[in-house]
Amino acid sequence: MSMGPGAGGPPWRFLRSDRSVVDNKIERKTVRRVLGFARPHRRLIAGFLAVTVVDAGLVVVPPLLLKAIIDDAVSGGDLSLVIWLAALVALVAVVDAGFGLITGWLSSRIGEGLIYDLRTQVFAHVQRQSLAFFTRTQTGALVSRLNNDVIGAQRAFTSTLQGTVSNIIAAIVVGVTMLFLSWPVTLLCVALFPILLIASRVVSHKLADLSRQQMDGNADLGNAMTERFNVGGAMLLKLFGRRDVEDATYARKAAVVRDLGIRISLLTRVFFAAMTLVPQLATALVYGIGGWLAIRGDLSVGTIVALGVLLTRLLGPLQGLSNVRIDVMTALVSFDRVFEVLDLPSLIQEKPGAVELPRTASKLEFDHVAFTYPRADQISLASLETVARKESGDSGQVLHDVSFTAEPGQMVALVGPSGAGKTTVTHLVARLYDVERGAVRVDGHDVRDVTLQSLEDAVGYVTQDAHMFHDTIRANLLYARPEATDDEIWAALEAAQIAHLVRVLRDGLDTVVGDRGYRLSGGERQRLAIARLLLKAPSIVVLDEATAHLDSESEAAVQGALDAALEGRTSLVIAHRLSTVRNADLILVLDDGRVVQSGTHADLLAAGGLYATLHATQFREAPVG
Repeated sequence: MSMGPGAGGPPWRFLRSDRSVVDNKIERKTVRRVLGFARPHRRLIAGFLAVTVVDAGLVVVPPLLLKAIIDDAVSGGDLSLVIWLAALVALVAVVDAGFGLITGWLSSRIGEGLIYDLRTQVFAHVQRQSLAFFTRTQTGALVSRLNNDVIGAQRAFTSTLQGTVSNIIAAIVVGVTMLFLSWPVTLLCVALFPILLIASRVVSHKLADLSRQQMDGNADLGNAMTERFNVGGAMLLKLFGRRDVEDATYARKAAVVRDLGIRISLLTRVFFAAMTLVPQLATALVYGIGGWLAIRGDLSVGTIVALGVLLTRLLGPLQGLSNVRIDVMTALVSFDRVFEVLDLPSLIQEKPGAVELPRTASKLEFDHVAFTYPRADQISLASLETVARKESGDSGQVLHDVSFTAEPGQMVALVGPSGAGKTTVTHLVARLYDVERGAVRVDGHDVRDVTLQSLEDAVGYVTQDAHMFHDTIRANLLYARPEATDDEIWAALEAAQIAHLVRVLRDGLDTVVGDRGYRLSGGERQRLAIARLLLKAPSIVVLDEATAHLDSESEAAVQGALDAALEGRTSLVIAHRLSTVRNADLILVLDDGRVVQSGTHADLLAAGGLYATLHATQFREAPVG
């Protein structure tokens, strides 16, 4: 029954809506999918609508009771009737409050249920996207889909649905009641409302544009803070000493938002003035014309009071209905943006009937593999990239006819100049990408024919920038094997040659490593990553520059940990420092995506060619035979 001017939200709420959404054409299938999401909550929605309809219908009861109190009870001097009617007014207020609690509870159940359904589906779907998706997608934009757009979609079944139904019922019931009480007064009052609607539309068009600019400005400020307040950004700022420049840049952007805020505030005040003036004029008409009719004996005093109260309860629904298209389209656009993510297929799909790969699988084979990175339109959405792309061309073939075999327990090293395709080869092992031609096999199974989980269990990675979550050492290690005991964790730390460091920490395994592990040194982070790998215990290990960018002491410690990690396992190792792969069973020399040489260290030095050139370049001052 609470259908005053503020029903369904603040009276200026619609001014913040982006009216450009009405230009969007929502397909019917979007509406059908929205209804599909609502289906599990249909009983709650039905109850929600029923309570809303009854509550909206009660809006006319108090004014009619006031009319009866004035015209019948007070005028007739009937005290008992006054008491009964006043008690009935109080009872209606209690019932209205009860309906408010019920609608609030139902609204939260429906809204939070929808948010849960949408968030969990989007999160699960995004997790299963290929690595290529994450190389192009802006993280902030993706997170926004999981937050802002999901919440916007949720409003379709709470505030928008309730507001629309409630406003329609209230407007009809109040309008009919007012016409029944006095159609001349009602028509005169309603004739003023178009003035308010026209004024609101003119102002809101201007506010919509300013609000969009303000949101863009706030987003720009947010991006600036996100990039500069993480550890890497803060370090770069301090190393280059750009504080004054950053201060000035931020101040300039903040000034734009400030000026827009002032203009928005001024226009909002203009609208408030119009919104206040029209109802007051309408109220003056009710009491002026109504009073004249009462003096003539055509209306009772109670009727005039009832009309005045009903008038205030008509304004809110009419305002809400004037913006119902915008509200509905805004909610549907939010749904559409969420569905856009859900409809983006992952390039890496598990085949029906995929087989389980044994954890002991350890033979790795590349059979005439060719690979080209997928185009942007195949892997991401333009709306999730920092700058919307206008082109989506092929990047060109990256690998050409790559063939080799790593037997169980062997170490195969990949060397070559930057951009030769070494990292791309390692990405194909765990099927982070799919080959264009040829096949990658593990123990004779094409990796496209095995379950993703079993392949991920069989292959372990250590990269040059080992990622750590902003959590404890224990939590980061248990990510590899959640059921691992403390004894198993310490055994892995011992093998990774970092147990002594963890023991001297005040919080031990419960020490928080910081954002991306920045509270640890590079060597410590690498050894923790190796300990995590040992807990996972894969049969195939991929090392991508695991000792790069480390000082000699850290490199020696990490190399010792790697020796323990590689013992008895098949390994594929990328290394620019040729000294770390001298003892590899097979060295593959890649150049421009092709294997141009293969053999042992001694064989390749004897053969000359690119490997010998790379070796001579690295050891020019201190040759290693």
